Amino acid sequence: MDVGFIGLGMMGSAMARNIVKAGHRVRAWNRSPDAVKAIAGVEAAASPADAFEADVVFTMLSDDAAIRAVLLSSSALRSARAGVVHVVTSTISVDFAEELATVHAEAGVGYLSAPVFGRPDVAEAAQLNIMVAGDAQAIERVRPLFDVIGRKTWVMGADPKQANAAKIAGNMMIALAIEAMAEATVLTGDNGVASGAFIELMTQTLFGGRVYENYGAKIVAGDFEAGFKMQLGLKDLRLATAAAETSGKQLPLLDAVRTRMAAAVEAGMGDKDWSGIAAYAFRSQRGS
Repeated sequence: MDVGFIGLGMMGSAMARNIVKAGHRVRAWNRSPDAVKAIAGVEAAASPADAFEADVVFTMLSDDAAIRAVLLSSSALRSARAGVVHVVTSTISVDFAEELATVHAEAGVGYLSAPVFGRPDVAEAAQLNIMVAGDAQAIERVRPLFDVIGRKTWVMGADPKQANAAKIAGNMMIALAIEAMAEATVLTGDNGVASGAFIELMTQTLFGGRVYENYGAKIVAGDFEAGFKMQLGLKDLRLATAAAETSGKQLPLLDAVRTRMAAAVEAGMGDKDWSGIAAYAFRSQRGS
């Protein structure tokens, strides 16, 4: 298959490499051309519009603003190859997903929202969990590519924004789990319980699962080097808040954790892993 790729950060580069390994032609565009040169077998696209001279185009950019700047402010969609399907794998707002659906329909370009769960090492191992929503025929057309970058593809519905709602809600749940472990560790620590013993108890009994095990280990080790930066986590919590407000709903746990994470970012922890809100919780309890 002829594949275009836009956005070669750590996630995008890993995904592009796996598509190349599967025998597909990949032409990629990135703001920094060096990222394209670093991936063996990937051809350089001269522009985002050039990348859309393909059967399928993947976009892995950081947020709504980046996609707007790269795609909607260019001629990429207007000049796209007939029949192309554009797959947006970024975590974006529900409102922007709706706007993208309209813009793509007007341009006659297929559009799927397909955000992913997984860090760069998971992407490198082709073990991403992919949430996709959009036209069923388009999903089946792209599925062979999903199969070479992910562990499983989960179809969320026919409206692209449904995949974005699922991703935002999932990230919200991760943040709530991190905050729950942080607060529980404060409580037990104040009563002389070692954090390692407590987290092991929880992850081996009541709360077994990847999120609790991975982030619990980071909390115990005090290892908050970024896998997923806190400032990006805060962005996603704000997306969840915006989606809830659009629906007229109040989500008090979300509000509390978003406020905590915003304070941690303001305290200079934005480049730390988002599990670093645990360190902020410990610091706050000490009054420092």
